[in-house]
Amino acid sequence: MKHILVVEDEPQMRQGLIDNLAFEGYEVSSAEDGQDGLTKVRSGSFDLVLLDVMLPRMSGFDVCRTARSEGIATPIIMLTAKGEEIDRVLGLELGADDYVTKPFSLRELMARIKAVLRRPSYTNSADAEDVQIGRLTINFRAQRAHEEGTAVELTHREFEVLLYLYERAGTVVSREQLLEDVWGYDNLPTTRTIDNFILKLRQKIEFDPPHPRHILTAHGVGYKYII
Repeated sequence: MKHILVVEDEPQMRQGLIDNLAFEGYEVSSAEDGQDGLTKVRSGSFDLVLLDVMLPRMSGFDVCRTARSEGIATPIIMLTAKGEEIDRVLGLELGADDYVTKPFSLRELMARIKAVLRRPSYTNSADAEDVQIGRLTINFRAQRAHEEGTAVELTHREFEVLLYLYERAGTVVSREQLLEDVWGYDNLPTTRTIDNFILKLRQKIEFDPPHPRHILTAHGVGYKYII
């Protein structure tokens, strides 16, 4: 049974989420403020965190930022009443896996939860060991990367994409698969989003980005990782 942590200060909303998640078959724990939420996230006993942005004692943004800086890879879906694009972008840049704006339908939230839980798991392949991918030495669980001892910054999404490809080495992965399994949805207006993302990722891992040896293009389909 998947264990979900709900970090929400508004009692009615918190209890509603707890009841509906339990009805869907999830084990549920909760926290009423950001500091308590971070303490529970640090325990490492959850499969996913529903994290409100506006919290007492510590904001959801700060909880997410701190967790990711400590190498905690537990998936996080942020909940907020704010709808501005800058807030959404900030949440995702800090390492959130998805972002749902209040008010939201329970059907939408459950679909987002299921999508995030389908994504690559840092506790499976590659486990806690370092792996070599092109120029970089990467530890997926800790979300750390370095090149000859010098730290290299990768975003949470970049780690996710690399792990997804690494787990499927030698197999062609379609752009649609990446959109659905890593981004969590498949209705973007164009898959050029994936192409631009891979182009930037190659700049970080390939010795010769214009002539990649590790993330290869399968023309008309997607990409393939070669060890």
